[in-house]
Amino acid sequence: MTTTDDTIDPTDDTHVPPGASAHVCERCGRPFADEEYLSLHRGLDHAADLSAAEREAFEAAHESEVADLQRFRLLALAALVALYFGFLMTYAVVT
Repeated sequence: MTTTDDTIDPTDDTHVPPGASAHVCERCGRPFADEEYLSLHRGLDHAADLSAAEREAFEAAHESEVADLQRFRLLALAALVALYFGFLMTYAVVT
């Protein structure tokens, strides 16, 4: 989204809850509600100029994110299998 002078407003696609402390990227000014999100942002958008500590924080946040996504995928698969067999058993009983 652009402002009236055609510059990009870095807060257009971010949401920090009211009363929460924002973690702001010192390179581009985007606010984040969580330090982990800021670490992921730095690693993805500013990878070329990360310090060693920032790179370690990014790698830890990335590993955590990958583990969370893998867990979600497994739970979604389990839910779909349970739903499928639930419908299959219902069909078997009804017919």
